[in-house]
Amino acid sequence: MKAFFLTKYFCHYRNKRHKNKMITPSCTRKWLVRWMYAAVAVHLLVGILLPLVAGAAPLASYHHGIERYFWGDAVPAAARAQQIWWLSLFGPTVQAASIWMGVLLMIADKQRNAAAWMGLIVGLVVWGPQDMLISLQAHCSSHVWLDAAALLGMLPPLFWLFRHDLKRGKTI
Repeated sequence: MKAFFLTKYFCHYRNKRHKNKMITPSCTRKWLVRWMYAAVAVHLLVGILLPLVAGAAPLASYHHGIERYFWGDAVPAAARAQQIWWLSLFGPTVQAASIWMGVLLMIADKQRNAAAWMGLIVGLVVWGPQDMLISLQAHCSSHVWLDAAALLGMLPPLFWLFRHDLKRGKTI
């Protein structure tokens, strides 16, 4: 939804010097694609930073919450080290996923390929609910909020881009 408002602002700004102040589908498409490239860049940056900050002091309460869920009050000394290791290991996974997202995004953008947009949509729809359910089971609400923000930031633009490019008729 936020992407739509940004698109509306930038498209109106761009068209101020023209008599026609309508938001054109091509302008909307351009800004939504840029929004999605920004989402890919954020994923890549998070993936790079995650191994570097996994053991940082500001994440101590995050680690403590997860430790209490799994171990209760009897947290073994090695639990924190293992958790930091898993979190660090997750960084390259996020990096790889962002690269795959970027490649699909590039194919969808350059070829105006609706099937590539659908691939991104399906990937998010498969990942999101499962990740949120697992996080809820572990009482990790921060993951649920982060997942919800990611889904709300990416799915509406992807659905719009899918429908827009599907009208052009190129699916594969």
